[in-house]
Amino acid sequence: MAVTPDNQGTSTRPYLLRALHDWCTDNGFTPYIAVFVGPGVQVPMEYVKNNEIVLNVGFEATSSLQLGNEFIEFKARFGGVSREIRVPVDHVVAIYARENGQGMAFPVPTDAGARAGETSSEPAAPRGLRLASSDTEEAGEAAPAPVASSVDTPPPAGPPEPAGPTPGGRPALKRIK
Repeated sequence: MAVTPDNQGTSTRPYLLRALHDWCTDNGFTPYIAVFVGPGVQVPMEYVKNNEIVLNVGFEATSSLQLGNEFIEFKARFGGVSREIRVPVDHVVAIYARENGQGMAFPVPTDAGARAGETSSEPAAPRGLRLASSDTEEAGEAAPAPVASSVDTPPPAGPPEPAGPTPGGRPALKRIK
């Protein structure tokens, strides 16, 4: 087992991704991941907007899905064409359930800000993603992001249709444009 500097151990991100993927699957939800697209990310570039892509990583939408410690790899159909997808785990900026927006956001890779033309020395926050409690937001603002994986047509041009508020006032992932 590799140990990172300062004896902090390996990253928790791949373990959290697998756990939330399992939670989505066990509860009948569709797991989506939001990915910061940079070097080392192999996705259909025609679906990338603002260096970001949202992918359906449910078992129904993928084949040969591997949620590894370094990479998430699978095959999926885009516009009817099978494509191989490879995403470094540290480029996943969120995982959430499509049906209710519940999930977890992660920091953008530390070198992502420099690649995106930002000059701040602090890591960039996930663009367009935030966790918000439904009791502080207006009802109907929560909406799943358009997904690029496993579709036979290009992603919708307009904003996604609003979903109802999340039950119980629990935090939910919201896409801000």
